[in-house]
Amino acid sequence: MAIRRRSVVAAAVFVLLAALVAAGHWYETQRAQPLQTTAKAVTVHVTNAGDRGPGTLREALFIVAAASGPNTISLEVPEIRVETALPPLVNGHGVRLVGQPSGTHIDAQLLNSGPVLDVSGPNTSIETITISRCPAAGILVRTVQFRLSGSTIESCDVGVEVAENASNTLLERNRFTHNRLGVRFGASGHNSAVANNEFTENKDAGLWAVRSATDSHDEVIGIHDNKFTEETAGIVAGNIPVLIQGNDFINAHESDVHVVGAGAVIKGNRINGGASMGIVAENARGAIIDDNELEGLTAYGVMVRGSSNTLVRSNRLHNCGYGLAFVLGDTRGVSTAVDNTIIEAKFNGIDVIGDSPILRRNQVLRAHAYALHIEDFQPPNGQKVQSQPFLDNNNFGNSPVSRNSASVAAQNTLR
Repeated sequence: MAIRRRSVVAAAVFVLLAALVAAGHWYETQRAQPLQTTAKAVTVHVTNAGDRGPGTLREALFIVAAASGPNTISLEVPEIRVETALPPLVNGHGVRLVGQPSGTHIDAQLLNSGPVLDVSGPNTSIETITISRCPAAGILVRTVQFRLSGSTIESCDVGVEVAENASNTLLERNRFTHNRLGVRFGASGHNSAVANNEFTENKDAGLWAVRSATDSHDEVIGIHDNKFTEETAGIVAGNIPVLIQGNDFINAHESDVHVVGAGAVIKGNRINGGASMGIVAENARGAIIDDNELEGLTAYGVMVRGSSNTLVRSNRLHNCGYGLAFVLGDTRGVSTAVDNTIIEAKFNGIDVIGDSPILRRNQVLRAHAYALHIEDFQPPNGQKVQSQPFLDNNNFGNSPVSRNSASVAAQNTLR
């Protein structure tokens, strides 16, 4: 009987241990499975125009920063006055900041420093707002996937500042007016574009894309279908690749487009009027100036200065002070002008000064001074730099050619 009782106890203990093992396995299995949660989109309503407190833009930015899903900030007041620095727009799931259909005005006159809106989180968009009177940038972009549309930035130091680490930046259908700089890029930024915007009377430049040196990994910024009016300089690009295409430039004060360094393509733009030069390529390398129309400029339509391997092709210039100029180019990589048409230049059609470009199949018609003026460059107390352009099948009409130069390439033909 004792043996039988021990057997029953042993069996019970075995069953209990098996149950404990099974329970432990079930617990570990359940613990390894993450909770399935769905982050819901949240809309935060801004109903207070003050600088701080419930319902303000400041409070909304704190709320969306802590949210676990995509967010919309709806500005439901006509004007907001910002007095102290706002927290950044930061949320890993994305933020959409939307003004009223008629636009919401953010007045930053009382802000001492820093950007009005600091975009630090990815997938951020801003729509239908106006930012004015800011001491620094209206919007600072230092993230990926940012879009600004239907907005106005005026009377700021910089309208939109795009930092070096930003990429996938899209600025479209906005107005930048009376800023020092409308838009500034610190680097190229992958897949970035500026399209269908209006730039008006910005003090230094409408768009500034300049860095100290080129980077072989840089990607092109697309700048297309914008309108630049009464700018000191429309676009200034230095050592950042740009494709400037299909833009309108009206009455610039110094230059419509000024490029320095490598990586610029200027194509299919319309440039009209102004006491300025149209397109300036200065110390440029491999720039392409193609199929642009320039009219009514006081100075040169296209100036290529200190540059190498620059192509000036199929441009149409009429009623400008001067047509094309090539000045002190790099003899190791000569520049070329081909198939350009210059009509009614007030002075010279083409000037060549201390340079030896290739001039091929260009037409200069009814120049009021010289169709082509060639001149050596004599620096003070320095060695003379000869001009020896290669001329091939150009049509200079009845306008005279001036050669104040020791030599012209033997293959030259003048018509």
